Amino acid sequence: MKSVVGVCALALGVFVPAFGTAQGLQDEIPRLANGKPDMSGIWQTNNEANWDIEPHIARHSVEMREGPVNPVPSIPTLRMGAVASVPGSMGVIVGGGGIPYTDEARALKEENMANWTERDPEVKCFMPGVPRATYMPHPFQIVASENDFFIAYQFAGAVRDIYMDNPGPSQVDSWMGWSVGSWDGDTLVVDVSGLLEGTWFDRAGSHHSNQLHVVERYTMVSPNHIDYEATIEDPVVLTEPFTIKMPIYRRIEENARIMDFRCVEFVEELMFGEWRRNPLPRD
Repeated sequence: MKSVVGVCALALGVFVPAFGTAQGLQDEIPRLANGKPDMSGIWQTNNEANWDIEPHIARHSVEMREGPVNPVPSIPTLRMGAVASVPGSMGVIVGGGGIPYTDEARALKEENMANWTERDPEVKCFMPGVPRATYMPHPFQIVASENDFFIAYQFAGAVRDIYMDNPGPSQVDSWMGWSVGSWDGDTLVVDVSGLLEGTWFDRAGSHHSNQLHVVERYTMVSPNHIDYEATIEDPVVLTEPFTIKMPIYRRIEENARIMDFRCVEFVEELMFGEWRRNPLPRD
């Protein structure tokens, strides 16, 4: 029946959306008692941003070394084969360009990428920071009410309280920063400051300083889809601010939930194994 309707519509020059109108999807968005979108649920992105937020072609490995003709995988990643390879992507930076680093910061990014196994905080299960926590290949859960907004991330058990009643500036820097939220119509705007410089934006060595300032925008466009934007400012390493943008999708399976993935214990051998009374081989 749907195909017949579609054929008739095409014959008449009428476009009939396959899954309802945009207004219809807006009408189906769950709402809090104050009328604002209720984003509560399990969410996850589906992109390559955690590998590299910039546009890039596929490459042999997340960490490379000089080869006889072309670069080859580094020794630490060699035996990982395709598991450590990097899928290509058009990137998530609005406008399609790269991160507007200063020359010195760009050089450090390249150095970081060449030493990924030693430097990426994800490898050691450090808290991912903002905005990286949003687009890691792990789900996260939003719990929202009229006065509260809380996000729990599966990776490393990271959490964020988003203060809807501004308590003032951050008193100390932290891995996940200090998040203050407000509503711009139906868009949740989150101002994030107080971030430690130890986090990266991706596995490609994209770093920042402790002057990082992030403004996130969460816009629910349908019951199962949030448009996410993050504008990133850092006067120490950037020549100008830039914005990333991506969709976030609701996990709709009946048993969707975030699982325990406190990975610190998984890297104890990596970080502290050499201090055993009888150390295990490390090569």
